[in-house]
Parts: sequence; C-alpha cells; structure tokens
Amino acid sequence: MSLNQPIASAVNTGKCKIGAKSSIDAIKSGAAKLVVMAANCPKNDSDDITRFAKLSDIKVQMFEGTSWDLGEVVGKPFMVSAIAIIKPGDSKILKMV
Repeated sequence: MSLNQPIASAVNTGKCKIGAKSSIDAIKSGAAKLVVMAANCPKNDSDDITRFAKLSDIKVQMFEGTSWDLGEVVGKPFMVSAIAIIKPGDSKILKMV
C-alpha cells in the first residue's frame, strides 16, 4: 500500500505541518491527527515524535522511502523527515492507516 498519493493529496487539499520540528509542535498542541515519518528520520527526532505521539494518542505511520523521497511526494525540493497531518482535506489517509 503506497502512501504517496494520499500524502500528496493531504498536503495539497488539507493542512499539514512539514518537518520534524513542526510536526513535534503539532503533536504537542494536539493539532496533529497523524504523523508520517521517513524511514531515515534522524533518531533524536524519531524518538521525540514517537514519544510525544504516544502521550497524545496520535498515530505515527512510517513512510517506506527516504526523507528525499518524502520531500518529493510533498512537492518540496529538499529533505522532509516528517509530516503532521492536521486536516486531511480530500485525502483518505486517516482511513488508510
């Protein structure tokens, strides 16, 4: 099951926070519904996201590709290690995970 299309749709039609630090902030504030983390997310960021998401009862989904791949999916010309989905928009990503 590829998350590429649902992630791109969520970014284009919904509201998302892009990047590990922004994702952590969204988790802490309770705004995030889901966090998608790249397979090579830095360990300290990965640990923080996992810990805060568990405390806030927010699901974390691993993205199969690298942060370069995740950046490409969201249309950014740089590495993206994590994305927090705030509002899924037209995407069905919350039902897929």
